[in-house]
Amino acid sequence: MDDPVDLGSELVTHAARLVRAVRRRHDLPAGIRVLSLLDEHGTLGVSALARADRCSQPTMSASVRDLAEDGWVTKDTDPTDARASVVTLTPAGRAELDRVRRFNGEAVAARLAASTTHTVDDLATAVAVLRDLLDGSDPEGSHL
Repeated sequence: MDDPVDLGSELVTHAARLVRAVRRRHDLPAGIRVLSLLDEHGTLGVSALARADRCSQPTMSASVRDLAEDGWVTKDTDPTDARASVVTLTPAGRAELDRVRRFNGEAVAARLAASTTHTVDDLATAVAVLRDLLDGSDPEGSHL
């Protein structure tokens, strides 16, 4: 299979399957996706978070409220628009995100250790390729 379209399809399919397999291994806290979005994009408004997570604004508001109650985010008045709010990842939220990411890494490391065909170098190459694809410009003009 040397067709880049077919390989790209396989990459996305298997990356999604890996994420689901890792999530099944751990009882992840609700809202971890929101913490990850804040880590990736920095402070965002509730509406921008909802767009990034492809959910409704009321759904995101409820998630943000729950995360704020856990101390993982702060929700403050937007300094440019008093009617809006901005959400920021707290140090406790970053620690929780780091904890979950460590669990994810342990799950992948366990699968790699059980593999007889792939090495740590193979994993490093896969990570480098994914990182480069995500950090590069999107020819269709949208960010992955």
